[in-house]
Order: sequence, then C-alpha cells, then structure tokens
Amino acid sequence: LPPGDDLVARMSVRGVTGLTAYWGLLDIGQPRTGETVVVSAAAGAVGSIVGQIAKIKGCRVVGLAGSDEKCQWIVDDLGFDAAINYKTENVLKVLGQHCPDGIDIYFDNTGGDILQAALFRMNQGGRIVCCGVVSQYDTATPLPGPHGMPGLLVVRRLRMEGFIVMDYDDRRAEADADLTAWVAEGRLKYKIDMIEGLENAPRGLIGLLHGEN
Repeated sequence: LPPGDDLVARMSVRGVTGLTAYWGLLDIGQPRTGETVVVSAAAGAVGSIVGQIAKIKGCRVVGLAGSDEKCQWIVDDLGFDAAINYKTENVLKVLGQHCPDGIDIYFDNTGGDILQAALFRMNQGGRIVCCGVVSQYDTATPLPGPHGMPGLLVVRRLRMEGFIVMDYDDRRAEADADLTAWVAEGRLKYKIDMIEGLENAPRGLIGLLHGEN
C-alpha cells in the first residue's frame, strides 16, 4: 500500500465493503439517471454505500432498514429519498407508495420476504442484484424461496444475477479511484463499527447478523 494510506478506509469504503457496493450496483445493476433503486439492509456496510452511489448516478433511492433510527440516518445523513422500517411496516404496501413508478433495480442483501415484496414491484427490464441473504444466515428455519419465479422473470424480462467481489479484482484501481474521489468530495460517507480484540470477533459477527451495528 502507498505510504500514509488510510487503513480504515482501505478496509471499509475502499475495501471489500465499498468494492462490493460499487461493482454490484454499477456492473450488474447498470443504473441510469431517473431510475428507482431499492436497497435492503440499507443502513448496513454495503447497503449504505450502494444507496449513495445510486444517488451519485442520478437515481431515486429507497432503503429498507430495521429501526426508525437507521431509517432516519440513511435519509437525513446519506441522502436516500425514502426509507422503510421493515420490522414495523407492510413492506409490499409501502414499497408501492414510495415507488409509484415501480422498481428498476433492487439490490438484495437479505433475501426472504423483502426479496419477495420487491420482486412483485419490479418494472419490465428490471435488474435484481443478488449480494447476500442475511435473513437466512443465522436461523434454523430459513424461509422458502420467493413465489412467482421464474414466471415474473419471464413476463417482465427481469435479470437476476449474483456476484462475488473478487470477480473484479483486476479492475480494483478503477473502483478505488472513484470511491476515493467521492469520499474526498463529501459525496460518499461511511461509518466504522470497530471492536477491539480478536477474541471479540465472534460477538461482533453475531451482533452484525442481528442488526446491532
């Protein structure tokens, strides 16, 4: 790494977190100005970056998060256009209110019921970016897959694609240049949740899966 490089940024907004958001949205989602982007786990590490990049690209952005505090943060501090508390609101109904013209890109970090709701609101030619399924990671009773597939994918000509960030490692410099510039310009913000001590890593991971950070 270059001398004096910001190691915290290198491990977060310029590391796996930022690169996942960058390539997932831009390469698979392919956002266009004026489109509507919905992001699940929008107050999380990847989701919060996805929403901001979508705003930089001129999209309307709606995020889903698990508390009123998180919803307020992504709207007031990160510039999302709207937020939905999936724990207290009817996601399918409220998505219709916040996305009256439908959803062009859904960035999926959760799977489960939220993916189900988004699927039924997708526009023709929409793109679903499959990044993670956090709702399924820490449960003995995972939910069944969404209904309406492959029928809705066919009728609405949807594209649903997964990816791994290492697929783009040979283009890291390209992404790093954009992410670094956006942070320097104040267009891209990020938060750090730091836990001291390797022995506390399991507790940190459990907290992550329960939405504590």
